Amino acid sequence: MSSFNDFKKKSKSSISDLTKALESLDGKKDYKDDRLWRPEPDKAGNGYAVIRFLPAPKDEELPFVKIYSHAFQGKGGWFIENCLTTNGGKCPVCELNNELWNSGIEDDKNIARNRKRKLTYISNILVIKDEANPQNEGKVFLFKYGVKIFDKIKEAMYPEFKDEEAVDPFNFWTGADFKLKIRKVAGYTNYDKSEFAPASPLFGGDDAKLESLWNKQYPLKEFVDPKNFKEYNSLKTRLYEILGDDIRSSAMENESRAEDESEQNPFDAPSRSKPSPKKQDNSPPPTDEPDEEMDTLSYFQKLAEE
Repeated sequence: MSSFNDFKKKSKSSISDLTKALESLDGKKDYKDDRLWRPEPDKAGNGYAVIRFLPAPKDEELPFVKIYSHAFQGKGGWFIENCLTTNGGKCPVCELNNELWNSGIEDDKNIARNRKRKLTYISNILVIKDEANPQNEGKVFLFKYGVKIFDKIKEAMYPEFKDEEAVDPFNFWTGADFKLKIRKVAGYTNYDKSEFAPASPLFGGDDAKLESLWNKQYPLKEFVDPKNFKEYNSLKTRLYEILGDDIRSSAMENESRAEDESEQNPFDAPSRSKPSPKKQDNSPPPTDEPDEEMDTLSYFQKLAEE
């Protein structure tokens, strides 16, 4: 089992293992979990909290896991399941989306957009300030977040201007507090104003406190364990229970289940008009898979070479 001293040396000397591990990211179905921290906005939809992203937990390589899922409504209710592509497998929803996308009908493409994969991440965090629930301050939680916040992490890793230093937000010694600023914009939760504070060692670099904190972090491997995903045939059965005989049965606007509509569903709401033939579009159906994986790999590779 790793010691804290080994962990500290590794965090300063090499990130090559993390670089390799980033090439395979997995996930798990969301569920009610008291370990999960959620920011709580006020009645106006605004909120403020300060958190610190924590490094990979003991005996693990990554400080986050990446999860794909589907959430949409059909005649038989809601389909809310993790996507098997999280672990590189085949997904019946993604296969159906391909069929709809390639039909040559614009409304079919809208349905595919509505059912597309949604991307989330899970990390360990330390809650430094929680105005809505101050009892959470000083405690370690799991934090589930989306593309918008991950983009903020990338911005810290890849500063826009030459006079700004790159920051590894997950590092105890060279990381930075994250100021989570929540606003209600056009009826949806928005995190655009959130930002990292200047880099500073957590607890002033006190190794005793950092080791104690490190030992309190939650494992992330359970979220990538394939045994926690439903099998293909089970998902396909559930999918058609929801859709019935009409695979286009959820061509309704999906009332947002996401915390941030701009983050989770950037496409226009599906049309409810009668489908009309369109010119064949052989482009691949949309997914939420961004290009940040290679960018993140490049960043950690650069650190490893220094």
